[in-house]
Amino acid sequence: MSRHPPGRPAAAVLGVVLVAAAALPAAAHTSAAPAEPTASTLPAVTPTAETPTLYDDEAGGNADADDPAIWRNPTDPARSLVIATAKQGGLRVYDLDARPVQSIAAPAPAGPGDAPGRFNNVDLVHGLRLPSGRADLAVTSDRGHDRLRIHRIDPERHGGPLTDITDHAAPPVFSRDQDEINEQRTAYGLATWTDRGSGRSYALVSRRASTEVALLELRPTAGGTVTYRTVRTLALPSSFRLPDGTAWTPCGEPGDAPQVEGMVVDPADGTLYAGQEDVGIWRVRADLTGTPRLVDKVREYGVPAAYDERTGECVAGADPGFGGTHLSADVEGLTLLTGPGGDGYLLASSQGDDGFALYDRGADERNAYEGGFRVTAASPALDGAEESDGAAALDAPLGARYPNGLLVVQDGHDTPGDGDRGATGFTFVDLGAVKKRTGL
Repeated sequence: MSRHPPGRPAAAVLGVVLVAAAALPAAAHTSAAPAEPTASTLPAVTPTAETPTLYDDEAGGNADADDPAIWRNPTDPARSLVIATAKQGGLRVYDLDARPVQSIAAPAPAGPGDAPGRFNNVDLVHGLRLPSGRADLAVTSDRGHDRLRIHRIDPERHGGPLTDITDHAAPPVFSRDQDEINEQRTAYGLATWTDRGSGRSYALVSRRASTEVALLELRPTAGGTVTYRTVRTLALPSSFRLPDGTAWTPCGEPGDAPQVEGMVVDPADGTLYAGQEDVGIWRVRADLTGTPRLVDKVREYGVPAAYDERTGECVAGADPGFGGTHLSADVEGLTLLTGPGGDGYLLASSQGDDGFALYDRGADERNAYEGGFRVTAASPALDGAEESDGAAALDAPLGARYPNGLLVVQDGHDTPGDGDRGATGFTFVDLGAVKKRTGL
């Protein structure tokens, strides 16, 4: 996540410089679609609950809300859980009333001067076979240590539903040694996938400040822990050929490539959707074979800019008009909604304009845009969601409170806050209300 400072246009933060281009699939070169309504004119839905505010400072335990996942209790859906990352603040577990159930600290630094643990994204694996029987797991990317952290979910466990079962010998995902880990080009975005053909479970993990995505197989050990091995990696493009023949690369700090964070795998057909924050949404086979295709582009796609060393910002030039019309950088949280026919919709957080975009999941529809919405305040005490990062939807009954399912989104500016403290949280929305307001 790279939220924009309040009051500064997204294009000024997410501009570009012209460099040599990398080849793109032909489908990525389509011209911009007709103008669409801005996020401010989209239908609005209001939340039903929000979690207690997290504060990203020493007094608040350096907790910064990022990414949620929703675990459905199969025996009592009303007792389902929301598991969410708080970066250096670790993991938080909430009930369906958004009340805290458990807090798990991020791991300490490996040694003096080393990076501390930092939980970035989380997703779930259902029914992994362990020596003690099948179990549901929460899998988290630990950006600080460049590792995955695996927690078993047991709602009846005394002391909280999550237990860490990460194997102590689990290796770094991308780094060769601690020095590389401390550079923090480490595990970032994450999505899980269970291959219906083989029954094997995987985590797809993106690398911070890089276009790289890795496919990791989750492997239970005889001792009841879980480790992983790298199957293969894929590098998405970092520069692009524009329709006018010029080359474009999203702007960032020197040496940084346009990274991926939000990801989700469609279990129906094994398709990975990956949000390259300053570029758009890609689709590719979850096993990372085949050719990636750009489903939609951010509005800022193709805008020239230059990095200003003095301010640490990108100064944007004139928009040549090659961008999309539905997303404003960054593209962030991706999640799925299931339709009556089993395909349903892909939901994406359009962080730059506080909106959410919906796309058809059916491959024959080429992921056509289906509309969008905003999450706005229900009252002065119940905030909406601004500059939203992670998102998770569960399109299944969750007791009397959420009979039509639940949407949980990160709120990048939790209000009312506490002075100048960085305040974030998670906002709960009735998924039935989203469907009603958007006509799904």
